[in-house]
Amino acid sequence: MPLLEVNSLKMYYEVKGKRWVKAVDNVSIKIDRGESLGLAGESGCGKTSLSLSIMRLLPPNGKVLSGEIKFENEDILNMGYKLFKKKIAWKKISLVPQAAMSALNPVMKVGDQIVEAIIFHEDVSKEEALERAKTLFKLVGLDPSRINDYPHEFSGGMRQRVMIAMALACNPKLVIADEPTSALDVIVQAQILSLIKDLQKNLNLSMILVTHDLSILSEICNSIAVMYAGKIVEYGPTLDVYEDPQHPYTKGLLAATPSIKGTRRRLKSIPGTPPDLLNPPPGCRFHPRCPYAKDICRKEEPPLVKVGEKRVVACHEV
Repeated sequence: MPLLEVNSLKMYYEVKGKRWVKAVDNVSIKIDRGESLGLAGESGCGKTSLSLSIMRLLPPNGKVLSGEIKFENEDILNMGYKLFKKKIAWKKISLVPQAAMSALNPVMKVGDQIVEAIIFHEDVSKEEALERAKTLFKLVGLDPSRINDYPHEFSGGMRQRVMIAMALACNPKLVIADEPTSALDVIVQAQILSLIKDLQKNLNLSMILVTHDLSILSEICNSIAVMYAGKIVEYGPTLDVYEDPQHPYTKGLLAATPSIKGTRRRLKSIPGTPPDLLNPPPGCRFHPRCPYAKDICRKEEPPLVKVGEKRVVACHEV
């Protein structure tokens, strides 16, 4: 039984005039215990929207129209929100957001924010929660004496470590990390990635890592789901996807990824821009940018088909 299973999820944003932005359109993923899944794709492809759907943190205009999300075989979409917040959110599934400074309360000490999360979910004293917060600081490489500092007193990388500590506060089984390194410089980015990798291994965490950078996923994730325009176009084991990409979009992303190995080469960009999800193109949504597009690609949406034991691709050329 998978730890997390998302089946045929459709999550749209409603805009003026009763129009719908098809942000997550018929997406299915699953994660086993101890597994890490990478969600890859350009900005606006639906990665964060899928993550927020799982955490039930959608804005008021974000609506799940159909599909299901099961955690430990329990339907969490139809669970009352108060029960979900008490039983699932942070206690079993936690989130490391992209912008740590925006996620942290600027007028509360960081230790108090971690303690607050622990006390809400567990029957422990404030003193016990504070000791756990100090232990978490050590775990993520922060000095426990900084527990009484405010968010603005930390650097960007340190704030991200605070958010990771907060995400681990209630010993969750699944952590969703949404672009955890995008606002950091290269050196700090490498440190945070190394920390995430070690924590995932040592604590046997299941993880969803959201990023547009495929090179990051290759170091951490067991499998990769490539998203484009609200849909999954390729999904499979990391090594298979990297060594033999099947979808033209995946090939384009890998061609645009720099490498320190092999001969120097000019990076190739994918021409054009992602489509307007208020009115996505007919057929394959990637066909306006695809160098291999044929008539069928412009008329018929390709289904996800198996190209191996654990791999699926949505392309008429496969």
